[in-house]
Amino acid sequence: MKNSYLLIITVIVLALGSCSRKSTPEESSSRSIYGSGKAGTSATSGAVATKRVKTPVPTVIVVNDSAAKKTFDGRYYYDLEGHRYWRSKKDGKYYIFNKSMATDPDFRSS
Repeated sequence: MKNSYLLIITVIVLALGSCSRKSTPEESSSRSIYGSGKAGTSATSGAVATKRVKTPVPTVIVVNDSAAKKTFDGRYYYDLEGHRYWRSKKDGKYYIFNKSMATDPDFRSS
């Protein structure tokens, strides 16, 4: 009985140990993968840089007031992808923050 438990535990430990090993095939620099024989034409030479697509930031959005947050002075704002939008009293739309909002009466608190 003890020998069968020991055998099962040994098999489990060996299986877990063999699964954790990682192996990679050796890369041959003398020949390309496609067999052309030219130096530097293998698929592994050089990394391909991908361009990040910059998403445009909208200047005006329409948000339900229940989804927006309210400040202590009664103004509504909404945060979207790191940008803060403030609600205009004039048309109810949310505009991205800029310095001119400080003097505009549509964005001031009541």
